[in-house]
Amino acid sequence: MAVRVGVLGATGAVGQRLIQLLDPHPEFEIAALTASDSSAGKTYRQAAKWRVDSPIPTDVAEMTVTATEPDAVPDDVDMLFSSLPSSVGAAVEPGFCEEGYVVSSNSSNGRMDDDIPLVIPEVNAEHVDLLEVQRDERGWDGALLKNPNCSTITFVPTLAALTDFGLEKVHVSTLQAVSGAGYDGVSSMEIIDNAIPFIGSEEDKLETESRKLLGEFDGAELTHNGMDVAASCNRIPTIDGHLENVWVETEEELTVDDAADAMREYPSLDLRSSPDPLIHVFEEPDRPQPRLDRTLGDGMAIAAGGIQESPFGLQYNCLAHNTIRGAAGASVLNGELLLENGYI
Repeated sequence: MAVRVGVLGATGAVGQRLIQLLDPHPEFEIAALTASDSSAGKTYRQAAKWRVDSPIPTDVAEMTVTATEPDAVPDDVDMLFSSLPSSVGAAVEPGFCEEGYVVSSNSSNGRMDDDIPLVIPEVNAEHVDLLEVQRDERGWDGALLKNPNCSTITFVPTLAALTDFGLEKVHVSTLQAVSGAGYDGVSSMEIIDNAIPFIGSEEDKLETESRKLLGEFDGAELTHNGMDVAASCNRIPTIDGHLENVWVETEEELTVDDAADAMREYPSLDLRSSPDPLIHVFEEPDRPQPRLDRTLGDGMAIAAGGIQESPFGLQYNCLAHNTIRGAAGASVLNGELLLENGYI
């Protein structure tokens, strides 16, 4: 039987993408949709201005949206996918966990908390067992699992492929699509014929989340990776797909061929949403490109290319679809990991 799930913040951009991915999913059945008080009581079709590039699922369209409160979610719902704004998530997600719900969250609140696992399943699936520490410390019957920021999730799998060479210093410059800011996040007058060399709090997320994701969990405590990470974040006028330029310095010698082979051979997982290959490596120097390569692996693959030596270590480019692999798809994949590991 499919696991009955709910979507918190179902009317927003990431909530809509979650519904698009969950509706045909054989392991999950959408049974609850929540949103703001102004949407509660309406059908989903009435409450959501549907903007995803496929028709709104018929069965979901006629579901009634409820308030984002534990009492409003049916007791037979086992897992919740959260796409709430971080301020709202910080206020309400713990309450759902206290009531016994397991929450796979895309919201940024709590990502760096010591007892909240931040997970990319192909990179650090073992960190999911930090939930046992979380439950002991917080007294929750439920649990809270986070996926990282959409820009972090783009380059960390490529770093994971290179960890055997000893990561020392990483510099990353991002070229981020406007969808990463949400539908109303960047006005056309700001971004057309322009690039914005600042995205609030984004640099810190890349620098801190990457070190947590590549850290070591000993069953009781998580130690962050000791590499140095510096980030520069830029908004550009593409719709979807974050492109990033990366420079990596390692303890051991790392050649172009070594890096390309390590990325190509980096394993995916036996989970429905994990693509094979996880990392698609291009030999062409002008790839990856957002418009051409963001939908590789149904939007869940990482693309890499332009691998070359530089005075500042090995240099390459990488790309991921920011609303699929970087947001909704990441939460769904984490949900599959929770199910696989018996947390549901």
